[in-house]
Amino acid sequence: MTIQRIRVLIVDDSAVVRQTLTQVLSSDPAIEVIATAGDPFAAADRIAEQVPDVITLDIEMPRMDGLTFLKQIMSQHPIPVVICSSLADEGAQSTLRALDYGAVEIIAKPKLGTKQFLEDSRITLCEAVKAAAATRLRNIQQSRPVEPKLSADAILSPATHAMAETTEKVVVIGASTGGTEALRTLLEALPADTPGIVIVQHMPELFTRAFANRLDSLCSITVKEAETNDTVIRGRALIAPGNHHLLLKRSGARYYVEIKDGPLVCRHRPSVDVLFRSAARYAGRNAVGVILTGMGDDGARGMLEMKQAGAFTIAQDEATCVVFGMPKEAIKLGGVEKVIPLQAVARSIL
Repeated sequence: MTIQRIRVLIVDDSAVVRQTLTQVLSSDPAIEVIATAGDPFAAADRIAEQVPDVITLDIEMPRMDGLTFLKQIMSQHPIPVVICSSLADEGAQSTLRALDYGAVEIIAKPKLGTKQFLEDSRITLCEAVKAAAATRLRNIQQSRPVEPKLSADAILSPATHAMAETTEKVVVIGASTGGTEALRTLLEALPADTPGIVIVQHMPELFTRAFANRLDSLCSITVKEAETNDTVIRGRALIAPGNHHLLLKRSGARYYVEIKDGPLVCRHRPSVDVLFRSAARYAGRNAVGVILTGMGDDGARGMLEMKQAGAFTIAQDEATCVVFGMPKEAIKLGGVEKVIPLQAVARSIL
């Protein structure tokens, strides 16, 4: 019996990039590149001939930019779109706008370099396309108005005797495909004195800083890209920098984070499993673990370890997931105590 392959249209103005992406994606037997296009007008002609399952789309192109094309696709003929963008700080903000317009993933263009880099890119690209093919396209939601943040003094209450005994809670969250908008929904619903939060969202290097800044402007809590030795404090969320693992550590009553290099874990760097396992070890029953929408099984084993260490564990339910992969695997392993809709997660954490 023949398995239906995922049909991909590659849209990029660089012939070299189109060729590289074609070679990388075609190396996976589950994926078929049906066409390439040098700009959105050529892409529209290809779609008229054969509708792809997934489109990979560059942002900066001649004749029409990728964001304008993305908006047109989503309003006229929604197709899962993976943004394939260069690693550039100045382009990160516009690339993130693509998530508001309905793109399901952002990945970095593969660069010619070491064999390991190309292999990592191959895994990331193929996983992103498979995840996109499995997504349920969502309606674009408008952000709610944001209350002003509390002052640092209001959030950083003096250390109490209970804190010295390390009963302060820590929230660790893992997400992948669909997670950027799920995290926005979740973090927007949290008050400014929420326990400290540490997050792994599968996303390329440099984009995580722009993503953290975007969330910081929308939420009552403070959100920043994590740096080694950042303290986990009430009213603040720390997001793993792209292409680096993030670990929760503890020194006495103080929780802090550590950024580390290392191999891909569960096909990802940062990996949710790495964060969750460190939370199981250093926070134990003081941790709350949350696993959100995403493809694959990253975080499932780590969440089970958290539960076994006494942590409270939550998974997003299938109905509200863009891809019910990571939560499903964590549930299947027995690591989840509570399965709830995305809109109820904030209340459950609190």
